[in-house]
Amino acid sequence: MSPTATPAIHPPASRLPPVHPAWVRMSHALNALAVLVMVASGWRIYNASPLFGFTFPEAVTLGGWLAGALQWHFAAMWLLAGNGAAYLALNLATGRLFRRFLPLSPRGVLRDLAAALRGRLGHDDPRRYNQVQRLAYLFVMVDVALLVVSGLVLWKSVQFGMLRELMGGYEMARRVHFAAMAALVGFVVVHLAMVALVPRTLRAMVLGR
Repeated sequence: MSPTATPAIHPPASRLPPVHPAWVRMSHALNALAVLVMVASGWRIYNASPLFGFTFPEAVTLGGWLAGALQWHFAAMWLLAGNGAAYLALNLATGRLFRRFLPLSPRGVLRDLAAALRGRLGHDDPRRYNQVQRLAYLFVMVDVALLVVSGLVLWKSVQFGMLRELMGGYEMARRVHFAAMAALVGFVVVHLAMVALVPRTLRAMVLGR
């Protein structure tokens, strides 16, 4: 007789480490709040001096008037910058940045993207990001940093003169800031769509499991 295979023993879910530690969940919630306030108030600021031939409906803006929108925008800016810096520092200190977001390769991204488009990309292990997710999260970290840097130029153009020149001048910094904002909004839209397709990811981010 062939030996009987011993069934694998898995620890109960309550004994497994959380999918996301508490500091990640808190940082995610604060980032979501900061981005919502910054985008809505930023659209109101944009409407006061449009770059392009359109404005945003007032119903989706925040601040009511330019001065009010600037106050909301600056308050959210400090929250986004401070929270983002703490998130990056903790990711580096704990090694999570390298465990979750690396390795990354063009071939791996294309492979996982093709699998996702065919509906064959698995989501069995929420602790492991596929390479499309890794690229998206690394991109949004860089994008937020670009938002902060270009925002500093728009806020204190004289004091940050070197940054202004590196960005090609004040008007170019405005365009960079707008493009970075548009990219962030695009990321949020895709992110919410993915959460709708895989609802347990929201539970993991809220409850940790």
